[in-house]
Amino acid sequence: MGEYLPNSEGDGASAFAHDPKGSFYEQTIFWAPEACPTVVPVARSASVAQTAVPMLPITELASGSIRQASDGWHAVLCIQGAQHQLWLKEAPQVGASYAAELPLDPDFEIRAHASHRLWRAINGRPPGPPFHQLSAQRRERLALALRALDGRMDGASYRAIAEVLFGQKRIPERAWKTHELRSRTIRLVQAGLALMRGGYRALLRPPPRKE
Repeated sequence: MGEYLPNSEGDGASAFAHDPKGSFYEQTIFWAPEACPTVVPVARSASVAQTAVPMLPITELASGSIRQASDGWHAVLCIQGAQHQLWLKEAPQVGASYAAELPLDPDFEIRAHASHRLWRAINGRPPGPPFHQLSAQRRERLALALRALDGRMDGASYRAIAEVLFGQKRIPERAWKTHELRSRTIRLVQAGLALMRGGYRALLRPPPRKE
């Protein structure tokens, strides 16, 4: 177990100790349940009712997929290629029965969907699609925004950033200040700044549904 590092910035991700030499993609990210509604709060159940989860595959948790924090235990289960984030107030116990505890708050629908996917997975059934997925177009724009932000923070001009993102051939020799790609590059940098300053947390929730 790594040492728990308090999350003083309030960014939603639990700042556990990590290996600075390791790749980001090789390390598990734990989210606080109040920040990420797909985190399923679970607790040991004294009964063996049908609503209880009889066998959480606790033994399958790798050493890097479970952490103790000041608010309880955070775990990430990978079943059939899908990740399921759990939050427990007490240490997980092998062989115990568990039940999901879902508060009737504005995120109930999302947590219920995540709980259903977990239930299906541990019962050997396909978990089904997540509640919310970013479109390919949105992912592409987010990637461009972060690349634009990196360039700007490294001191690059908007023109230099645009040449890297869109190709030098598309950048005019003249009239750059009024060109559409300049405006687009500035918007991408602004979007990257907004993400860096906490806007990324909105990606954890689907946009509000129109009634």
